[in-house]
Amino acid sequence: MHGLMENAIYGGRVDNTYDMRVLTSYLVQFFNSTVLSGHNMSPLRGGGKALPCGSLPVSHVRRDYLSLISSLPDTDSHALFGLPANIEQSLQRTISSKVLSQLRVVARAEGSAERFDREVWSAELSPLLNLWKKLNQGSELITKKVSPPSDKLESPVLAFVSLERFNAVRLVQKVHSSLASLNRVLRGSSLLSTDVHRLAGALLRHEVPVSWLREWEGPEEPALYLRSLVGKTLALGVWEERGREGRVLQDTLDLSELFHPDTFLNALRQQTARAMKCSMDSLKLVCSWKPTGIPATKLSIKIAGVQLEGCSFDGSKLTENSHDSPSVVAMPPCTVAWVTSEAPPPYPPEECLSVPVYQSGSRERLVTCVDVHCGRQGRETWLQKNPALFLNN
Repeated sequence: MHGLMENAIYGGRVDNTYDMRVLTSYLVQFFNSTVLSGHNMSPLRGGGKALPCGSLPVSHVRRDYLSLISSLPDTDSHALFGLPANIEQSLQRTISSKVLSQLRVVARAEGSAERFDREVWSAELSPLLNLWKKLNQGSELITKKVSPPSDKLESPVLAFVSLERFNAVRLVQKVHSSLASLNRVLRGSSLLSTDVHRLAGALLRHEVPVSWLREWEGPEEPALYLRSLVGKTLALGVWEERGREGRVLQDTLDLSELFHPDTFLNALRQQTARAMKCSMDSLKLVCSWKPTGIPATKLSIKIAGVQLEGCSFDGSKLTENSHDSPSVVAMPPCTVAWVTSEAPPPYPPEECLSVPVYQSGSRERLVTCVDVHCGRQGRETWLQKNPALFLNN
């Protein structure tokens, strides 16, 4: 029964490992010999949980089960599925995002993307072109001369920062070139080409052009994409300056300023392996909110700007949300490092939960996962709340 539910009926639609473990915990909770034998409590480590129907019939009469089904409430309590007490806030935020997405679809000028009408295109696209101009005021990104980073950089972290900055500036200039071509067409000083037509069509449909997404899969809305692109590129200039001063790992870092935070963590792993004279495969990523940091490593960084959804954090461990808790809370800065597999973890493993770290609240792009201290409360309780960390962008 577990295999059928987990791999076919429900699990066949789940492609996220962390969502799958939530499903598995429900199967363990509701589909077991204790529940099927007529008891009204499901056996969970950390405390049983009462079933909404009281108990299952022990008879083989179909009428008994139909009567039980008809007595079930129309809506289920959030506590039944172990969801946070403030789950309604997350639900409303998700619904709002879907409504906004649908409104953008409705707002699309029907047919305007297929046929060229200078007045219509200018009215629709001028706000975006003005936004791009405003974002680049006071910066030299669109005119800056950049060259590929040197292969002689000994530090993998510095090599990553240099390459990340180089690619970011190139993307800014590529976006500027395409928008400048579009602007010339709208002003009548240039003829409409296939590339410009394709670019305008995507923007009129409130979509990010494919040519931009090939370089970086950022936000799906063009204005947000442009804001994020310029913001990250400017921030990387600060990272590069820190690198030249030799303090890129000494300052508190915000990984949301990077285009590829997962690659940065891998560069830190490589640099740690060199410093500790061990293989990269022998290292594991750990994090700590203790004042003492992580002593079992030669390289560590302090990260800020991370947000938590699904529960709260009291500075040392996970805590349950109340009805009026915000759906997303800011985490205090934490120390992150790669340590050898034999090194003692910052917290007892039996009191930790592996929590995924995503690039954004959409939970689509996984960066890494970290063990977060959850105390002695049953891990299944936290699994069903499905907490997640994501970068503040």
